[in-house]
Formats: sequence, structure tokens, C-alpha cells
Amino acid sequence: MDDQHGILMDTLNEVRVQLLQGAAREAVGAKLEQLVEFTGMHFACEESLLERHGYPGLQVHRLEHQRLMNEIRQALDHTQHGQNGDLQPLLDFLRRWYTVHVETQDHLYGEWLNARGIF
Repeated sequence: MDDQHGILMDTLNEVRVQLLQGAAREAVGAKLEQLVEFTGMHFACEESLLERHGYPGLQVHRLEHQRLMNEIRQALDHTQHGQNGDLQPLLDFLRRWYTVHVETQDHLYGEWLNARGIF
């Protein structure tokens, strides 16, 4: 999971660089599509792991994932339809969200799994 977290942050950084370099909307949209796809895959892996081991906080964790996916999809939709405007606030939000989520929610399930000898 930690490797996947790193890939998510790298992808966010790539979108930021594209914006700073004035990349075309299509290029930014393609990178956001990659972020949506990988984020969805990561969340599915995480939720499957937690479900398989009976993690008691799974439903709350899953709801957080769903809220973030909605945010990213909305940003992607705006970008693809020429309404990209300023994506910097979204990128700042995503960076904070990922960081806080990993340091709090993911840390909790990590401790829970470790206490049971799973990881």
C-alpha cells in the first residue's frame, strides 16, 4: 500500500508540473484520468484487504474513499469540458487529503493489521 501511496503523490506532482508549464487541457485531463484510475484501483485494493481481514472501520474508510473519488471525477469532468479554470485549489486539497488520510486512517488500519500479525 505504501508504494501505491507514493505513486499517487507522484501523479499529483506531475499534474502540478503540467499546470506550471502551461500544458494543454488534454494533457492535464489525461493525467487526471490516470490519477482517477490509479486512485480507484488503490482504494479497491485497500478495501479488499480490509474486508478480507474483517477491519471494523471499513465502512467509514470506504465512505472517505467514495467522497474523494467524487471530487476527482468532478475535477476531471470540468477539465474535459473546458472548464478547468484554476486547478491549483483542487491539487492542494488532494495533497492534504492524501497526506492526512494516509497518516491517520491508513495508519490506524496498519496498526490493526499488525496487531493481528497480518503485516
